[in-house]
Amino acid sequence: MTELDRAFDAVPAPIYTHHERHGETVHRSAPESIRRELAALQVRAGDRVLEIGTGSGYSGALLAHLCCPDGQVTSIDISDELVRRAAAIHAERGVTSVDCHVGDGLAGYPAAAPFHRAVSWCAPPRLPRAWTQQVVNGGRIVACLPITALPSTTLIATITVAAGKPRIEALAGGGYAQSTPVAVDDALTVPGRWVDYCDRQPDPSWIGICWRSADDAQHTGARSALGQLLHPGYTDTYRQMEPHWRSWYTWTSALGDPQLSLVSLRNEIRGLGHTTPSSAAVILTDGRVIADRPDSPSLRSLRTWLQRWEHVGRPAPESFARTLVPHDCPDLAGWDLQVGHGSVTTDRQPPRRVDEPRRP
Repeated sequence: MTELDRAFDAVPAPIYTHHERHGETVHRSAPESIRRELAALQVRAGDRVLEIGTGSGYSGALLAHLCCPDGQVTSIDISDELVRRAAAIHAERGVTSVDCHVGDGLAGYPAAAPFHRAVSWCAPPRLPRAWTQQVVNGGRIVACLPITALPSTTLIATITVAAGKPRIEALAGGGYAQSTPVAVDDALTVPGRWVDYCDRQPDPSWIGICWRSADDAQHTGARSALGQLLHPGYTDTYRQMEPHWRSWYTWTSALGDPQLSLVSLRNEIRGLGHTTPSSAAVILTDGRVIADRPDSPSLRSLRTWLQRWEHVGRPAPESFARTLVPHDCPDLAGWDLQVGHGSVTTDRQPPRRVDEPRRP
């Protein structure tokens, strides 16, 4: 039995997720996802661990067990309610090695730094520089990072840090809710970032477009593309898609095509494909293809993408070339995770970002 097995045996999940007095919380991750991320994190006894996203408190309790008896977990969440709830359950169970704090996890927690390990249960816009600066030389970060400027196109990155510089050790398919600057109730329904137009009636439908810089201030193009997909003039059945969805969005993100777009229709199903202000076509997670019309230019582009993706055998996300590209800006300095077609590499020139317009 491994230390990770012992931790999962020792910490009862229902106490944190379905507490008799504090109630149930939807802010929890699947146990299999937590196990995968903690296995990649490789927490050792005595480690100081930064946790971004307190959630139910369950993952923090597991981390505390892994770093005991002399380690310490610092857990940050933007929600005061979640922090108070998790801290109360920790205290009830006699867990003293988890400090829960309210704050913006993108800034880390300098007061408790340095950390040997850091793990994030939410998706930031990019890997924050603050995290790498607060991790010791040789430390490890496991984080959910976007690979293009669209919601729900993320991978789980295992990163080591040397002299403040991050290096990707591994990628895996997976995703968590976006980080937000303030606590929000419907972040799981409508993401707070990279949604260009949302129609909330009768159920939320939204679209994110990589060509947003070419749209107008009223988001006319995004609104038109979403409307065409809500009332398609063409529907077809493709092949089973759901088991390969992460391969599909990783492969299309690596294309760097500015017309790449992602939709959520009536809060029920998502689709990814090609849109313009006058045409739209996506493949949905259930394998259906919908488009504005049978002769749609976007439909032709989507079919070409699918053919090329099939030709290379629906590659797994971990097989893609990857690099961390420095990004300096006032709001969040750090590194963008970018993937590319070809053999795995972590050292290449930054490609054109898909949310930038093509130069003539």
